[in-house]
Amino acid sequence: MINIENIKNIIFDFDGVILDSVGLKTQAFAELFKEFPENKVKELLEFHLKNGGISRYQKIQYFFENIIHREISDGEILKYAKKYSKLTKEKLSNSRHIIKETFDFIKKNQKCYNMHIASGADEQDLLEICDKLKLSQYFLSIHGSPTKKDILVKNILISNNYQNKETILIGDSVNDFEVALNNKICFYGFKNFNYKGFMQ
Repeated sequence: MINIENIKNIIFDFDGVILDSVGLKTQAFAELFKEFPENKVKELLEFHLKNGGISRYQKIQYFFENIIHREISDGEILKYAKKYSKLTKEKLSNSRHIIKETFDFIKKNQKCYNMHIASGADEQDLLEICDKLKLSQYFLSIHGSPTKKDILVKNILISNNYQNKETILIGDSVNDFEVALNNKICFYGFKNFNYKGFMQ
């Protein structure tokens, strides 16, 4: 049971928690791999929706190694990741995608908690999107992939000397729950009613 009175530090996932971006990112993966068989792409999209907390780099690698069954080099992964960025970054920078419930909470409580973002999204894209949406001002730090979220959260705890029992991760996927569990911090599962995901 979470004792909210003990919480001083909040780490937010981004996609599906702060930004209603899951649908756009799903479309982008479909576009990215449109030259591949439809049934293979569908399998990737199912994996993507079930694993919201992991990065595009991991999903691209998974597609080739576990669905297409061929090796892919780090250079090829980076090439696909850059194409994916072009397909998503501009669309995601539209303020209409901000989830009002979360944003209202952040604005109201920014002086009550130490707030951070740890996301599976590409860090450079994440920083640019947050700047364009004027979200950066609310967070002490913003972190993303290719570093895995497990490590991102661990680094936030260590670099800020946060106590585990005083820290909570707010996410919308099983992966986020596992990250919180691995780092021995509290977890709150966010339900975005516009997205069929973990908290459905």
